[in-house]
Amino acid sequence: MAVDVYINFNGNCREAVEFYAEVFGTERPKIMTYGDVPPNPEHSMPEGSEDLVMHARLNIRGSNFMFSDVPPGMRFVAGNNISLSISSRDLDEVKSLFHKLKEGGTVGMELQETFWSKCYGNLTDKFGIEWQVNYESDDIKM
Repeated sequence: MAVDVYINFNGNCREAVEFYAEVFGTERPKIMTYGDVPPNPEHSMPEGSEDLVMHARLNIRGSNFMFSDVPPGMRFVAGNNISLSISSRDLDEVKSLFHKLKEGGTVGMELQETFWSKCYGNLTDKFGIEWQVNYESDDIKM
């Protein structure tokens, strides 16, 4: 299990990811846009977000860096746009870490199934650090 860096951008994620790939000599990034997200009648994407980056990942010198644009209508604060992401293939571990990290903190999204994970949640811990906790399995890949 590794802890990865997750960086949000305000509409220029694609440019940033391609820049970092060139700087660090990584392979060309695979980019998923908000327009690539499977339709969900309960959670529609804001108008104008179709070409924004929902997810991209680079491996830079052995560390995973993940990136996305903040969708329209969501708050973006430069300097506060980095979170730590932890993924595990052990569902019990994911649940345990989430519940321990949320003590005294603020939950942004309770643990739940998403189209990319059977169990995902995010929170800000009591020290102001943002965390994304994700169950990683072979049946759902992003």
